[in-house]
Amino acid sequence: MAGAADPAIFNEAIVYLGAAVVAVPIAKRLGVGAIIGYLAAGVVIGPFGLSFIKSVDSIRPIADLGVVLLLFVLGLELKPNRLWRMKGDIFGLGSSQILLTGLALAAVMMLIGLPREYAFIGGFGMALSSTAFAVQILKERGHFSSAYGQRAFGILLMQDIAIVPLLAMVGILAPSAHAEAHGTVWEQIGVTVTAVLLVIVIGRYVLSHLFALLANTGAREIMLAAALLVALGSAALMNWAGLSMALGTFLAGIMLAESSFRHTLEADIFPFRSLLMGLFFMTVGMTLDLSVTLSYLPVIILGVVVVMAIKGIILWLLARVTGSPQTDAIHIAVSLPQAGEFAFVLFASATAAGLRHEEFSIMSAIVILSMVATPFVVKAQDWLTAYYARTHPEVLEQEVNEVDVSTPHVLVVGFGRFGMVASQMLMAEGLRVVAIDNNARRIANARRFGLPVYYGDATREDVMRAAGAEEAILIALCVESEQVMAQAIDVIKESFPKAAIFCRATDRAHALELSLREVDYSIRETFESGITFGREALDHLGIATDRIEDIEHDVRERDFERLVTQPGEGEQAVRDLHRVTPRRSAEADEKEKDLHRVTPHRNRTAS
Repeated sequence: MAGAADPAIFNEAIVYLGAAVVAVPIAKRLGVGAIIGYLAAGVVIGPFGLSFIKSVDSIRPIADLGVVLLLFVLGLELKPNRLWRMKGDIFGLGSSQILLTGLALAAVMMLIGLPREYAFIGGFGMALSSTAFAVQILKERGHFSSAYGQRAFGILLMQDIAIVPLLAMVGILAPSAHAEAHGTVWEQIGVTVTAVLLVIVIGRYVLSHLFALLANTGAREIMLAAALLVALGSAALMNWAGLSMALGTFLAGIMLAESSFRHTLEADIFPFRSLLMGLFFMTVGMTLDLSVTLSYLPVIILGVVVVMAIKGIILWLLARVTGSPQTDAIHIAVSLPQAGEFAFVLFASATAAGLRHEEFSIMSAIVILSMVATPFVVKAQDWLTAYYARTHPEVLEQEVNEVDVSTPHVLVVGFGRFGMVASQMLMAEGLRVVAIDNNARRIANARRFGLPVYYGDATREDVMRAAGAEEAILIALCVESEQVMAQAIDVIKESFPKAAIFCRATDRAHALELSLREVDYSIRETFESGITFGREALDHLGIATDRIEDIEHDVRERDFERLVTQPGEGEQAVRDLHRVTPRRSAEADEKEKDLHRVTPHRNRTAS
């Protein structure tokens, strides 16, 4: 057909998707993680494997978007107050790890005869761990929220930040970087500063208003398009300025970290980021030159051992010096010894700038095999720990998991009048509360008072996860829509079963439905407010306090009986219960006769 698309594009897409669909489930079944599956798939289908894909050059720009979107999401997670709490781990522990590990690995490489530029680029590239890989390991082990998990994440954040100055280092060391430079130094500085300021100003003062406007349209696909536009637009702006595209998306993410839309943005970006990151790891696997790997296999295996040993020792030592107990220090050392995906970014930049490819092919093989080895090192550490616990139970340190300070104790869904009051009760006790709502105007009003309210849809599992549902102890559903609440309950029970579910019921029928759904607690706001109103009215009319308490108990008891009876005996039983006359005491009967003579108390409003 005239004008038809090139079938080669579809053929390659089918190969990539087919390889992922086959390799990733196998890797997960073997317990080595999805990333290993993507790497293995890339090796098999790549030019050095079965050659289904002849070259990675055409797909690499798309795959690199995975790293760009990863940095955008990391930026969304870096709220200024969280950065401040983690400043010691990020800038102290993280910076020390990068500097010491980079220098140590560079020194080893120079000792074996590598030129200075190769040694420094290789050493500092391998000093960076894999953020995606390490976070996956922490989450799979259930330790991401532990004390050591938070310290490890702080190191990873600093490594993600460090990619920018390390790319600048490549530009200084690479031979062709100076020859290709254009314009004066001051012009380049001016372009750089202008680009950074544009991203900061637009992200800080424009994007929140833009997303609020789009949210009011109710078109979810437009919000998704806007999220991708922000990520890719900021990357393009930095690329125009001659800087890393990842820097642009990282800055844009940080500027939106305080936005009420950050959880929805993260959830919208997540499928694209995950798919493109998978594609990125597949292209990494395709770059594994099997002929070079086999030719230098002893050197590569020795390199893997040396890199992981040096990184592990430095991580353990720094963790101990900065206050981590022995168990936590070992966990950190075992979780982060692998080289990471940003090493490939540095190696590719160095190769493009004129450095020889073969040396970096060997280094890339070391990086890939260090990733492959990490799950087995983790399993070996777990086995040794279990063995030591059996043989030395009296001296084994007890591991204490602490709640992740970056995630809420309670997630409140719906921040109307009911949700606001409930949140005030929780925050008054000092609990960490995060709320989501889908009303942009309501969110804007709440955030003027510094309340932690974000834009989000409770029926979406990805949004709930981004808002902290996985770590929340309790999820309070305060929404007005019964349909939305029902869908949210299904999502919570399926994806976040550890969280207690507290619900606001709109009426009796809704309360009955919630009891059938077996939520942990539900309350009818109109019933409780009516009870309080009635108490105050009786008190105003001079009814004795004991009698008021009897009446309240009787009303509550009948209401409970109606809830229990209604499913089995129908509406007739409910009508019969309504006709029952309350028990009355003789004193109450006498009191009623004299009501007209009672002087009312002054008016009071229930607090």
